[in-house]
Amino acid sequence: MSDELGQLDEFEQDLPEQIAVRLAKRERLNELGDAYPVSLPITDTIEAVRAKYPSLEIDVATGDTVALAGRVMFQRNTGKLCFATLQSGGGERIQAMLSLDKVGEEQLELYKELVDLGDHLFVRGEVITSKRGELSIMVEEWKMAAKTIRPLPNLHNELGEEYRVRHRYIDLIVRDRAREVVQIRANVMKSLRRTFDEARYTEVETPMLQTIHGGASARPFKTHSNAFDTELFLRIAPELFLKRAVVGGIDRVFEINRNFRNEGADRTHSPEFAMLEAYEAYGDYNTMADLTQRLIQNAAMDVFGTHQVTLEDGTINDLGGDWPRISMFESLSKAAGVEITPNTPIDELKNLAKSVDIEIEHPLHGKYVEELWEHFVKTGLEKPTFVIDFPVDTSPLTRNHRSKDGVVEKWDLYIRGYEQATAYSELVDPVIQRERFVEQVTLAAAGDPEAMKLDEEFLKALEFGMPPSGGMGMGIDRLLMSLTGLGIRETIMFPLVK
Repeated sequence: MSDELGQLDEFEQDLPEQIAVRLAKRERLNELGDAYPVSLPITDTIEAVRAKYPSLEIDVATGDTVALAGRVMFQRNTGKLCFATLQSGGGERIQAMLSLDKVGEEQLELYKELVDLGDHLFVRGEVITSKRGELSIMVEEWKMAAKTIRPLPNLHNELGEEYRVRHRYIDLIVRDRAREVVQIRANVMKSLRRTFDEARYTEVETPMLQTIHGGASARPFKTHSNAFDTELFLRIAPELFLKRAVVGGIDRVFEINRNFRNEGADRTHSPEFAMLEAYEAYGDYNTMADLTQRLIQNAAMDVFGTHQVTLEDGTINDLGGDWPRISMFESLSKAAGVEITPNTPIDELKNLAKSVDIEIEHPLHGKYVEELWEHFVKTGLEKPTFVIDFPVDTSPLTRNHRSKDGVVEKWDLYIRGYEQATAYSELVDPVIQRERFVEQVTLAAAGDPEAMKLDEEFLKALEFGMPPSGGMGMGIDRLLMSLTGLGIRETIMFPLVK
């Protein structure tokens, strides 16, 4: 990171002088007209012109006059002819040529004096090809569309990740891949919604400010409402409100929105992240596994045209076929070489953890099981795999397994070694749910910062009857990681940074 900050310092150390020069040009443009006009007589786009003329011969004049705008990404000025490469917001480029005989001496000299790299420029002229065969606009008129005060960084230098994250707007200007990732994310979202629509789901929005944080085990962000004079929490999950919707008769419901967790940040975690949650009445965790596989596979096919997606490092992530479902306890027992069941004494789990240098201090039996499973099994799950049937005591919102004692009907989906999604056969019995909440309150009183609070309004809703249901949550940012191989800060357009 220090090298990247050094890169930033080197780039900015000459800025005061450059900014002063550009501010003077801004003043001159305002004297002549406007450095930031409210509108321009644009009739075409760079994309449309390139699509209309995909393969013209060398040195051709089409007779077609267009008027378009773009950001100046390259310039070469000679005595009687100037060249500029204009870039659209989507990254398409076209050459603009300004000649003395077309624009006149005054306008050519003003162009040389006032136009810099990074400026937004409007041009009107004939579509031609240059003597090198490059599709171009032979400019007859130009106007400043927006004068840039700060210069772009040297486009020949690779921008480091830290610089890109802190200055995403610059990243989007200069790097094709940054724009591609934004478009990939947008197309993934379209695909997810299309799959939900085909499955007859209804999209809703639930509160982000909550009086009681719940729906997951995580530390919340706290805030205060002056209007209500009460402490509020940024939501850690929409779960308890989406379940209220199911109680109310919206049998298939989903939400895609932001969650906030006041915890660590690393390659796979962000304090603010996009989350998808879905609930289906009369479904269960098997129903949600089928749905989740369909959502991800459809997204891969819709966006990339294949289930074998190529990641940033050139490797292939194979998302095709039916994904295996393995038991947490059985896979842990096999990997550890010793049978571990819900009835294994916690002292034996502690000894096993100690033998492999895992430090766990927690009162819950299931916490040891999950930590040991992560040590022995997790990192080996490269291909998409549903890990099913979790310990009861770490899953307070989940229904007990219909045929296995000591476990609940829950799965976590792992892709390339990290968790992608989770789902339950939902606990809908209000009496048992109250008991589970009381247990969480006890843990909170004992100092567990991630324990849930007792939510009377949610329990009241359950008492009106929630049908048997399946529920699923999936991180959108992590889905993008699975589809691109990028870190979480690259899949979020503007991630939180210090």
